Amino acid sequence: MSDTVAPIDWEALHEAAVEAMGRAYAPYSNFPVGAAALVDDGRVISGCNVENASYGVGLCAECSLVSGLMMSGGGKLVAFACVDGKGAALMPCGRCRQLLFEHSADGMLLATVSGIKTIDEVLPDAFGPRQLQEYGA
Repeated sequence: MSDTVAPIDWEALHEAAVEAMGRAYAPYSNFPVGAAALVDDGRVISGCNVENASYGVGLCAECSLVSGLMMSGGGKLVAFACVDGKGAALMPCGRCRQLLFEHSADGMLLATVSGIKTIDEVLPDAFGPRQLQEYGA
């Protein structure tokens, strides 16, 4: 992680996730989700789930967050929080863990239902850009 990133304010990250959850579009499941992350340059980005009548094409909050990351200049995710409609911590699904891994700084931290964990703890033996670089791809 970058030496320029201030200590993680988990309360502020949680609040940003709750605020994002308030913007969710979840008329089918009634399960709004918000996510927020600290970027290695100090920015806080957020995202919410956006459902669709064709259920499979809905977007997870994590997808929304990563899209916002890329649209706002990129960077690597340093810390991440995700909440449900009651503001309780949520663990990203496997697909979203892979998406977060792809855009994470080494040792990215996640606020999970069982405490703060690293991306490597929640997605052990992951495969992504760092592994491809090892092989010169």
